[in-house]
Amino acid sequence: MYFQRARLIRVELPLLNPFKTSYGELKNKDFYIIELVNQDGICGYSELEAFPLPDYTEETLETAIQIIKQHLLPIIAQNDVSTPEEVHQLFAWIQGNEMAKAAVELAIWDIFAKTKKKSLASMIGATRKSLTVGVSIGIQSDSATLVKLVEEYVDAGYERVKLKIKPHKDIAFIKAVREKFPKLSLMADANSAYNKEDFSLLKELDEYDLEMIEQPFGTKDFVDHAWLQKQMKTRICLDENIRSLADVKQAHILGSCQAINLKLARVGGMFEALEIAKYCTKNDLLVWCGGMLEAGIGRAHNVALAARTEFNFPGDISASNRYFHEDIVSPAFVLERGRLKVPEGYGIGVEVDFDTLQKYTKTIEEILLNRGRS
Repeated sequence: MYFQRARLIRVELPLLNPFKTSYGELKNKDFYIIELVNQDGICGYSELEAFPLPDYTEETLETAIQIIKQHLLPIIAQNDVSTPEEVHQLFAWIQGNEMAKAAVELAIWDIFAKTKKKSLASMIGATRKSLTVGVSIGIQSDSATLVKLVEEYVDAGYERVKLKIKPHKDIAFIKAVREKFPKLSLMADANSAYNKEDFSLLKELDEYDLEMIEQPFGTKDFVDHAWLQKQMKTRICLDENIRSLADVKQAHILGSCQAINLKLARVGGMFEALEIAKYCTKNDLLVWCGGMLEAGIGRAHNVALAARTEFNFPGDISASNRYFHEDIVSPAFVLERGRLKVPEGYGIGVEVDFDTLQKYTKTIEEILLNRGRS
C-alpha cells in the first residue's frame, strides 16, 4: 500500500465547560484531524492530540504538526507499507514526538481496517461489543459544586469517576464525594502536582477507598513513585511517565506503580499500545484506557483499543456529550445504561460529519505524497 495525499485539518471545538487540572484550564479543544488517502482512494482518519502548551508533555500542537509535515509524511511518501505494524518501525529512528507519530500511524490503521473490510476493533483482536466507561472531572471551585457534578454523572450512568486534584483542592473534595457516594468507584488524578514532602497528605488519601491515585509525582520520576507505592495501600497509577513499553518495564521492575493509564497518543500509536497492554496483563499490572479530551475520531480509536480483553477497568472515554455541544462524527458516542457501543463499521466504525466539521475548521492544508508514482 502507498499513500497519495494527506489533509491536515485544524479544528477548534468549544468545550461544554472549562476543563481544569493542576496544569491549567482548557476552554476549547484545539487539534488537527489527519486525513490520509491511499492509492485506491480509501481515507483514514486520526486526531493529533498534542495540547497547545508543552505542559502535559514536551510536544505541542505546533511542534507536532511540523514533525508530521517535515518528517513523518515524507517517510510515508517514500515507502510502501504492507502492514500497519510496519509504520512503528519506519518512525523508530525519530526520538520522542509520540503524539505526532500516533496521529499518522492511527490514520494508517484506519485505512488498513477499511481495506480488509473489518472494524478496527476486530482487526486488533477486540471482542467486546460494548464498554463500561468512566468520566474525568476537572478541578472545581468548591466541594459542593463537585459533589453536584458527580451526582449528575452517576445519574447519567457512569460507573467510575476520576477527580482531578492539586494542593488545597484535594482531601476535602475527595472526602465530600466519598461521603455522598460511599460505594462509588472513585480515583484521584494529581497530574504531578505533589512531591515527597506531601507524603502525609497523600497517605491520608488511603482512608477514602480510592481505586488509585494517578501521577502524584513528576513526569520523569520512577524512584519516588516506587518509594510512595511501598507505603500506600492505594494503587499508584502512572500516566505522563509512560511513553513506551520500556517505560512500563522500568516502572514494573522498580515497583513504581500497580496500574498504567494507557493513552494511544502518548505512546506513539496502536502498535506500542498493544505491546504495553500485553505486557501489563502478563505481569499483573492493571491497564486501562486514558483520554485526551478526544473528539469523535480519537474516541473511536480509543474504544477499539479498550474493547480488547486486557482492559477490565473503565477508561476515560465517555460519551460525545461529556465534552462537546456536537461531535464531528456520525453516529456520535452515546452512553446507554452506563456503556458505550463499540462501532462495527469498517475502520474506526464511524463517519466524519463534514457539515459539522466545517463549522469548526480553522485551516486545511493538503499535501501530495505520490512522489513520482504512476
